[in-house]
Amino acid sequence: MKILVLGATGRVGSHFVASALRSNHHVTALLRSPEKVHISDDHFVLLQGNALAKADIHHAIQGADLVVSALGTDGTTTLSQSTRLIVEAMAQEHIRRIITVGTAGILESRTNPGLFRFQSSESKRKSTRAAEEHLEMYNILKASELEWTIVCPTYLFDGESLGKYRVERDYLPVGGTSISVIDTAEFAYQQLMSDEYVQSRVGIAY
Repeated sequence: MKILVLGATGRVGSHFVASALRSNHHVTALLRSPEKVHISDDHFVLLQGNALAKADIHHAIQGADLVVSALGTDGTTTLSQSTRLIVEAMAQEHIRRIITVGTAGILESRTNPGLFRFQSSESKRKSTRAAEEHLEMYNILKASELEWTIVCPTYLFDGESLGKYRVERDYLPVGGTSISVIDTAEFAYQQLMSDEYVQSRVGIAY
């Protein structure tokens, strides 16, 4: 497959890229700071550009089979703004599949039906800004005609892969409190070959 990856230098994005290259997929990464990446692989293409620049997105997406976005929120509206540009570019290039990394905050609440987790007593975070930005991304994708999947990890830590974890559509698995960055990236990678969670949020935790 030919995959465009946004957020390729991030915690989840970098592990996703490594998994894709190990399986000989072709990966194009769009980065503002390409000097952060030191990958020597014939299947890897590095493009300097900005996920908020329409022309850069349209250039990077040409020839891709699907898009993976592991962009963070960085305290701004970068995530939602770039998602709008990605959806537009995908429609123009007739690309259907997109896999993104979200947050467990935008899953459904078990304790307060009708609310998202970040709006309910399940959330321990005082600031909801990041979750609101992820929610905007979710709403943009939901309103599109794309085949989207949003991987929604709970607390992410940088430990080793356990290889065993639980996933659930629209909800965080009961009692789940954490998941490693590596296992989150591995699950996202597995979605390249699966349509089980198309047009779904997927909670992931140990």
